[in-house]
Order: sequence, then structure tokens, then C-alpha cells
Amino acid sequence: MSISGSRATAAEVKPGSPMTTSTERAGLAAEVAPGRSFWSQRLRDYVTLTKPRIISLLLVTTLAPMVLAAGGWPSTGLVVLAMIGGYLMAGGANAINMFLDRDIDSLMARTRLRPIPSGRMSPAHGLGFGIALAVASFLLFALAVNLLAAALALAGLLYYVFVYTRWLKRSSPQNIVIGGAAGAFPPLVGWAAATGGISLTALYLFLIVFFWTPPHFWALALVKQKDYGKVGVPMAPNVWGEQHTLRQMILYTGILLPLTLVPVTLGELGVVYGVAALLLGLWFLYAVVKVARASDFTRPAWSLYRTSLLYLALLFAAVLVDGLVPELSDPVETPVLLVNPDLVTEP
Repeated sequence: MSISGSRATAAEVKPGSPMTTSTERAGLAAEVAPGRSFWSQRLRDYVTLTKPRIISLLLVTTLAPMVLAAGGWPSTGLVVLAMIGGYLMAGGANAINMFLDRDIDSLMARTRLRPIPSGRMSPAHGLGFGIALAVASFLLFALAVNLLAAALALAGLLYYVFVYTRWLKRSSPQNIVIGGAAGAFPPLVGWAAATGGISLTALYLFLIVFFWTPPHFWALALVKQKDYGKVGVPMAPNVWGEQHTLRQMILYTGILLPLTLVPVTLGELGVVYGVAALLLGLWFLYAVVKVARASDFTRPAWSLYRTSLLYLALLFAAVLVDGLVPELSDPVETPVLLVNPDLVTEP
């Protein structure tokens, strides 16, 4: 598969520039602090392997469905268990991903200082850490929450590791479209944790994250496309070209906006969420169109990447508020599509 070069306006962003990811900044911090104690640096590297800033967004998309499903704040103990379990599983997935991508990570500017390619941690150690987190998460969910939540959390990890990282990432420009579904599992996990089942509303929340993912990640791919081109990873801008990628971003955002309003039209979410979803959707669409119309899209694309993170966080915050203030909505019963058998009792 041929990888096309990027145009002059898509300048490569140096690691020291403001346009750096959180793991990149962590690597830079390690490089400039060689005197830090071994265990202090090792702890920082463990945290870096989990990608905490990304996980914080995943936890928001887990918590909000829990509150909505419970019709109010669930027990604090359940919330704590779900948050810990969610962090461990997502962190394990990220650590395993860094193990599998260690060969290309060592060649890309934004990833070369990660714990494994930098040599601060052995590949086997990183893999073992990721597996340990995943096992701990599954056991926590299965024993302290319910088996369905545990199975869904594990399914998200397996999808991310095997479908996205091992199969699609290096073979197809559709990698983030299909493989990105892994990041849409947290709403299902949260709903299952609160109710022991999966409803139509939970699937809508899954689809919202699914359609949000391509414009979100392609914004980063536009900025970092030289890195991806250097290692032959067929991200959309490198294969389809920048203009086609931008059109696809507008298309997916155009699907996302009305999709976020479907639960309102069906009475599953109320006015608080509905108003927020409309305003946030128009804001997100404006940001995408602004990138598409820019003569030099590098900085607008980076701004869109950060905007997209805030967009999803605020959208699910609106879901949470709607769940906490049910009297402002007029919910209807939605069909339960999947039920954890452990929670079914005899009449």
C-alpha cells in the first residue's frame, strides 16, 4: 500500500512544541530529569503506560451511563469499583498496545520517548504490566460488580489489542473507523455495571462514541501524518489524502450531530441533554469545518483534536446531569437487549 507525502502546510510538529500529547510530554520530562530515582521514574512510567488523560475521558463515558441507567446516583461503592475496574482495563489495553507498537514507536517523534522504546522499561515488563492490569480488572468486575460488565470490559480490551492494533492499524486506512469501536465500549460497561443488562439507550451511547472517534483521531493524524508516513502506518491522510480525509471528517460529524439527538426524540433523554447536545454538536461541526476551510490546517487541526476531547466530555456530562435530574426529562422504558444471567432471580 502506497503512502503519499503530506503537503508543505502540514509541517511536522517537534516534540518540544505546544502541539504534543500527554505521553510525549511525559517522555520529555523523563529525558530532562536523569537524576530522578529509579523507583520514582518507574512509577511515572507505569502511569505513562496507562495513558491516564485518555482514560479520564473513558471514565466519564462510563460514569454517565451508570447514573442514567440507575435513574440517579448509584451506590458510591459501585461507582468506585467501576471506575477502578475501568481504569485498570483501559490502562492494561494501553500498556499492551505500547508493547505491540514498540517497533514503530521507536521511529516516531511523538512516541520515541515512551517507556519501552526509550529503553527505560523492557518489552516483557511492559507486556506483563498490561496483562496484570487486565486480569485484575476482570476479576474486580466479575467478583464485585457483575459478570456482564467484566465480559464487556474485557471485550473492549481484546477488540483494541487484536482488531485495531494487530490487524487494522497497519493494514487499512479504515483502522480508526472499525478499530476505534474499542473506545466505545465504556458506555456499555457502565450501563451493565448499574443494571446488569444492556438497553437500546446504551447502544445509542456506544454509537455516539463510535461516530465521534474518526473526526477526533483524524484531527491528530493530520498533524502527525509525517510520523505515520515514516513508519508506513496507513492513516487516512497518508492514504486518502488530506482533502478526502477532511471531507470524511465532515461526513462523520454530520452523522454524529443528529445521532446525539435521537435519544431525545425517543424520550430516553430529556431537555437538559437535548439542549446541550444540539449546542455542542454545532460547536463541534463548526470546528471541523474551520479545519477543512483553512489554508494551513496544522494548528486548527490540533485545536480540533483538543476541542473534540472537551466536546465528548461535556456531552456525557450532560447525560450525567440528565440522569441526576430525571424530573426534567420524560423517560420511556427502553427494551433490555441483554441481561446478565447472574442477576436474574426466580419469581
